Amino acid sequence: MDLHQAIYTRRATREFTSEPVDRTTVLRLIDAAIQAPSAVNEQPWSFTVVQNKAVLARISSESKAHVLRAPPKDIPSEHLRELLQAPDFDIFYGAPALILISSVLRNQWAIENCALAAENLMLAACAEGLGTCWIGFAQMWLATPAGKEALQAPASCLPVAPIIIGHSKSPPATVPRKPADVHWI
Repeated sequence: MDLHQAIYTRRATREFTSEPVDRTTVLRLIDAAIQAPSAVNEQPWSFTVVQNKAVLARISSESKAHVLRAPPKDIPSEHLRELLQAPDFDIFYGAPALILISSVLRNQWAIENCALAAENLMLAACAEGLGTCWIGFAQMWLATPAGKEALQAPASCLPVAPIIIGHSKSPPATVPRKPADVHWI
């Protein structure tokens, strides 16, 4: 798949098969991620790969509880609140792997640097026929001391991009894009 095809077909995947993603593929995707640009070439990212189902289930459960205890002001709908309250709702949608991209530096570009690496990873996964989804609901709990401990991450790290990855049950739906808001000067 060429780059343009990956850009135009990559969409969030929320239905996965149980087929695991092998270590070689995960490492290849991480290698694509670290090719991203970073401010002052700091390359501050760190990658935590979780494939243990019990750990994924714990992160899902703890993340849901955390969001419900301290909801962000912008949970977009009552439907999402109901999903988070459902005991059988898995925020990772049964994906066999989670790749968390964190910053080892806490500076003004930490989030942007990791987001650039995340987009590279997601485009590379798309090019390999894999589905991905950035799971924002996991971010808040993973940034807590308990979340960092669950991932054996240093207290100083900044979790930025929790991305699930796996084999899609079906091709992602095409989602129309709004026209670009362009201003010429």
